[in-house]
Amino acid sequence: MEISFIGAGNMAWHLAPALENAGHHINEVYSRQLTHARQLVSNLYDAHTHSSLNLADSVSRLFVLAVPDDAIDAVCQRLVLPENALLVHTSGSIALSSLEDGMRVYSDVPVHTGVFYALQTFTKNQPFMSFERIPVCVEGSDAVIEELLVDLAQQLSDTVYVLPSPERQRLHLSAVFAANFTNHLLGISHDLITDLGLSFETLHPLITETIRKALAASNPADVQTGPARRGDLGTVESHLGLLEDQPHLSEIYQVLTSNIQRVYRS
Repeated sequence: MEISFIGAGNMAWHLAPALENAGHHINEVYSRQLTHARQLVSNLYDAHTHSSLNLADSVSRLFVLAVPDDAIDAVCQRLVLPENALLVHTSGSIALSSLEDGMRVYSDVPVHTGVFYALQTFTKNQPFMSFERIPVCVEGSDAVIEELLVDLAQQLSDTVYVLPSPERQRLHLSAVFAANFTNHLLGISHDLITDLGLSFETLHPLITETIRKALAASNPADVQTGPARRGDLGTVESHLGLLEDQPHLSEIYQVLTSNIQRVYRS
């Protein structure tokens, strides 16, 4: 399939090469930052940069909108595509209807729409990730488009779901708790331990074992430990005392402690 990318950030950095490795041809890469488009193109076989969002003359059938969620509508306002092109966004949280409505309002020609959401955290300028074990969730504006996206996803991943927008948005919410919030808490623990003059690596064995147990359990809640789980109120109060001069951390500690206590209240 002939494919063009709109956006050259974290997602495009990994998805474009994966599609090429599956036998597809990336024609063009557009990015608001031309240097970013050039970076991505340098890692592709036969792609070139495109300087505007007028892609009406493109030979591509599929256009991948790999931009931040808040930029999708603004890009759609300026985007010009060939008639009957297929435009997909890669967001976990934006409803397909938003893309459909945008193209209906802003496009002078009929455009098919869909979603191609890979459930993974991606980082630009890192080694290209294999999509084989990354779940991919698709949705199409009609059954034909959906079937096409399922076939495309199955060429990359062993795990493909057809998920309507409400279910995908809840999946994305689950992912935020699992990844983004967990990483934020690890960042807090890093700051607390380095304030003591100790290396964050001191916590690595604990973090590794915690994640191992959580992934091995049928439900991570079954292997919850810690003072809140044990009902050790003295330790909780002691910890809150240590955070008296850091009210923002005290608030996080209290919210998490209260929720753990609620879950395990007998």
